[in-house]
Amino acid sequence: MICDDGTSYGNYVEPLTDLLFLNMADERRCSSYNQDSPELDSYGWPNLIQKDGDALFDHCRRTLEVLGNQKVLRGLIFNKSQNKFQDPAKLRRLIADLIDKETWVSMSADVKGDAYEGLLEKNAQDTKSGAGQYFTPRPLIQAIVDVMAPKPGETISDPACGTGGFLLAAHDYVVRHNPHLTKDQRRALKEETFKGWELVQATARLCAMNMLLHGIGSQDFEPIVVSDSLAADPGDRFDLVLTNPPFGKKSSTTIVGEEGTVSKERDIVERGDFWTTTSNKQLNFVQHVKTLLKQNGRAAVVVPDNVLFEGGAGETIRRKLLQECDVHTLLRLPTGLFYAQGVKANVLFFDKKPASETPWTKRLWIYDLRTNMHFTLKTNPLERKDLGDFVRCYLGLSLEEAAALREPGNPKRPALLTRLNRSPTWSIEPNTVAGTGPEGRWCCYEYEEIINRDKASLDIFWLKDESLEDSDSLPAPDVIAAEIVEDLEAALAQFREIANDLGVRAEEEA
Repeated sequence: MICDDGTSYGNYVEPLTDLLFLNMADERRCSSYNQDSPELDSYGWPNLIQKDGDALFDHCRRTLEVLGNQKVLRGLIFNKSQNKFQDPAKLRRLIADLIDKETWVSMSADVKGDAYEGLLEKNAQDTKSGAGQYFTPRPLIQAIVDVMAPKPGETISDPACGTGGFLLAAHDYVVRHNPHLTKDQRRALKEETFKGWELVQATARLCAMNMLLHGIGSQDFEPIVVSDSLAADPGDRFDLVLTNPPFGKKSSTTIVGEEGTVSKERDIVERGDFWTTTSNKQLNFVQHVKTLLKQNGRAAVVVPDNVLFEGGAGETIRRKLLQECDVHTLLRLPTGLFYAQGVKANVLFFDKKPASETPWTKRLWIYDLRTNMHFTLKTNPLERKDLGDFVRCYLGLSLEEAAALREPGNPKRPALLTRLNRSPTWSIEPNTVAGTGPEGRWCCYEYEEIINRDKASLDIFWLKDESLEDSDSLPAPDVIAAEIVEDLEAALAQFREIANDLGVRAEEEA
């Protein structure tokens, strides 16, 4: 995907991030914020705005080198950053005609944050860059945060934060539904509430800037850690964990020997706090999320279908999760939501509980948003309203109560966030109860039913696929084509994993 000046969005976002930071630092130094930064004197905005041509390119290169070696937020923004513009005239135009003409510090966080989010989404649509793997559809994030309902004072984490979608949505939710936060609560929301981990340096940079533009973090406090979050237990515990871990099952490390021989070694995570050892990243993230939660902490994790039914380590983890946590809700997602194709995903909701001889999971409620639902990224994208019935069912609300929930100042809001009055919308007989019938998407399964299924599989569905019975019910041709592509991509990914495993085993036996 190319911008109007011929620069791809990926190449555009990185220098824009660096330049915005320098401009805002200068505005804060010159304004009532009175935040002086002596180390920026030689490399700050006033010197940059005076440069042009090759001198501009040279100055940018030195700026990135110097500031990239600094600590906390400034180091994260500039470390390993590169100026990917090929034409100094285009870079000069970005500096002088776009950034310098705005007063970014005084601009509303909603305005500048939304503008930056829009650029990140455009970048995610560039399938060749691979940026889509870090971008979770915002309507899905909003619905997840709406049912999780974070409160002031709660700590929130995303161990695979990408560009920060979950963290930002949680921040927006707290601010929107608590308009009278105290000064201490606002400070805590900015500097103590959120923490994210991101493996890719370039993505972490975008996340840090995204959060800064939305009013989270400061030069002395950076909530984003650049590291492999699965490598070890960080010791931190959180009230909420919201995450969409990277797609793909297994990982491996390429090793180049002294004589240039190349081999692969599977990355098997071995941790004392995990129930079992596996090279499946998604299963490891489920275990990691459980570790990160405080007692009675709440989690929402996007997982692919294989996490629901895979045997071996998968079965072990599901049985342990059902025993030690209250696994109360599963949302089956439709295809066509993610920029990375070939993904059939779900959202698993569970609460961590103290040790108990009896299982904490009593029943699992499942909402099927996949069967007979068809979305595409361009012609029929998912919208927040498409998840409205799920939110209502999750919270156990009537239509009137659901409408009241959307009112931030409604004093009845806390009483509506309990999950106490859930009732199924599916039944064998039509209209057994008002609002129920064979087409209902909300159904409940008891613990005994689940634990006695083959491999304790959570891959449960009950609705009939209309397209299999009636050719007139087939979706549009572009939707069918997109679903075929997704299925082929998923099959190819599985074949690659099998081939990699066979290659590793052959090298181990040689």
